[in-house]
Amino acid sequence: MEVTANLCDIFNYTPGRMWDPNISSVTRSWSSNVTSRGLECGGSVSVAFPLSMMITGVVGNALAMLLIYKSYKKKESKRKHSFLLCIGSLALTDFTGQLLTSPIVISVYLAKRQWSKVDSSGHLCNFFGLSMTMFGLCPLFIASAMAIERTLAIRSPHWYASHMRSKATITVLLCIWGAVLGFALMPTIGLGQYTLQWPGTWCFISTDEKSPGNIVFATTFASLGLLSLGTTFICNLVTIKALVTRCKSRVFSASKASKQWERITMETMIQLMGIMCVLVACWSPLLVIMLKMILNHTSVEKCDPSSSMQNAEQQKDCNFFLMAIRLASLNQILDPWVYLLLRQILLRKFCQVANAVSNCSIDGHKEHPIILSTELRKPLA
Repeated sequence: MEVTANLCDIFNYTPGRMWDPNISSVTRSWSSNVTSRGLECGGSVSVAFPLSMMITGVVGNALAMLLIYKSYKKKESKRKHSFLLCIGSLALTDFTGQLLTSPIVISVYLAKRQWSKVDSSGHLCNFFGLSMTMFGLCPLFIASAMAIERTLAIRSPHWYASHMRSKATITVLLCIWGAVLGFALMPTIGLGQYTLQWPGTWCFISTDEKSPGNIVFATTFASLGLLSLGTTFICNLVTIKALVTRCKSRVFSASKASKQWERITMETMIQLMGIMCVLVACWSPLLVIMLKMILNHTSVEKCDPSSSMQNAEQQKDCNFFLMAIRLASLNQILDPWVYLLLRQILLRKFCQVANAVSNCSIDGHKEHPIILSTELRKPLA
């Protein structure tokens, strides 16, 4: 999912009227207004920005999938097969989202941000909105599944070892993809609508209060997103608490298997925390502003900086919504690099620092020289 717009879009845009994706004449009128204002910005419109974002995202996700595949094939990685499947599916989801939406954004930029030249019928707008919805919710749900998987692995290791198989993980992931796709297709049966959003360079869920279906669909999307973020956060807290308790009680074994388990646990937990921080930073602003706009009975389709009927608070919401969606579009780019960096480079440094300041490293290493000082010298899976 990728959305790009510059500051000229925000301050120099004058729409003719609210846009209906099924009325091409309105599309042409609005897009023409956008273009006439955008041309005043001179060279500020550049296809290099969305193109560079696409390349960064595609390369990062492809590299992450390659490394995850190699780790999955290693015998010593069997203990974290479920986690690797989850994080691999996250990379695949982000990769697919980039491939489906980035070419559309680039095409709009090449057409000088005139959406009507790219999509005169409105069908591409529906596809873009569907892709935004599906590849926005899927990473959030997959991150929740990863957090739940780690919680089960730490708090119920015996149950996890006997019940958590790769087939079960694959089934859960397929259910997530299927359920989110079904939700994203709701507008095709009349519940909700995908519309061209201000400043006319992207399509997303409509929050127009004139249609009750739009409000229900938009509210459900935002609520599901916040629910998944909350689930991920709570599960991570529970897992961290269990790890700290285990560390303080020093119930560690000096066996090679135990050392490997502790190393894998620490590695995957830090990776998951990094991904959670990215998800929260990228998605919470958009989800919150969507709910706020619904409660305030406004929508992005009504944004018009030059209108005397629009107060400062409404325009502030419009500007914030645009920044929020651009921030959310960075999620697909940052996710794989979080995994790649925390996999070896920062993880080793983090654990060394944690060893130096934690009670475990002060007392526990004297009696139980476990994972962090010795095991992290070995190549990570």
